[in-house]
Amino acid sequence: MTTSDTDLLARIAAALERLAPTPPAAPDFERAEAFVWHATPEGFQAVPEINRVPLALLKSIDRAAEQLLDNTRRFADGLPANNALLWGARGMGKSSLVKAAHAEVGRALAKKKAGHGLKLVEIHREDIDSLPRCLGHIRPSRHRFIIFCDDLSFDRDDTSYKSLKAVLEGGIEGRPANVVFYATSNRRHLMPRDMVDNERGSAINPGEAVEEKVSLSDRFGLWLGFHNGSQDDYLDMVRGYAAHHKLKVADDALVHDALEWSITRGGRSGRVAWQFIHDLAGRLGQQLKVE
Repeated sequence: MTTSDTDLLARIAAALERLAPTPPAAPDFERAEAFVWHATPEGFQAVPEINRVPLALLKSIDRAAEQLLDNTRRFADGLPANNALLWGARGMGKSSLVKAAHAEVGRALAKKKAGHGLKLVEIHREDIDSLPRCLGHIRPSRHRFIIFCDDLSFDRDDTSYKSLKAVLEGGIEGRPANVVFYATSNRRHLMPRDMVDNERGSAINPGEAVEEKVSLSDRFGLWLGFHNGSQDDYLDMVRGYAAHHKLKVADDALVHDALEWSITRGGRSGRVAWQFIHDLAGRLGQQLKVE
């Protein structure tokens, strides 16, 4: 091989190196207590401030809160814990409870100076099929992670649920010991009821036709149901928010305006209560506390 041939090969190799994608940097989980996983480009985006509500302000979900907190504490302490599916009525605090439980347990760990920290990683519904890659980065870490997917559901032609199903329990590697998966959904079985009925009606074996998708929810050892609140529940939420944020309003006026607001919104959920508080604070010219 001549010198010119060697030079040509060196230039080709250098050009190929420039064209090759730069491998992603190893994630630095010390930067924050929460991250958002992005499949493209692959990486973890640090969240400087988590948008969350204090646990004490989440009303009418005491039983669910107690169960999720106990499960999260056990996980943070290195004990066996279940994946959790929080399902049910919209706006009743499902995602807020996940973030509040993470904060509560994380603070307790920091106070005791126990373990290496509890991290919250949000994965978007559309990135579920990249979950194995996400866990590949997390598996070697000394930290413990809650992987959180908000509003999880699957439609008729969606096959990404298979990635989640394998990770939760069925794959060769399975779920890493330092990971627990929490998801919220309006559907208990993560798929539309009419889809279940249609599949059963047209199948040779109706039971087997939907078993694969329905069984996904069985991979969650902890099911927590959330139901529509009563008027008293709604007013408790409103009063709790108003007291926490020190809004200067008489109780009778607060109740009157809150009920009127709920009628215009057609609901009495925690989300409706929080939206009312935003409107009220704006009308009063007061700021809301930043947690």
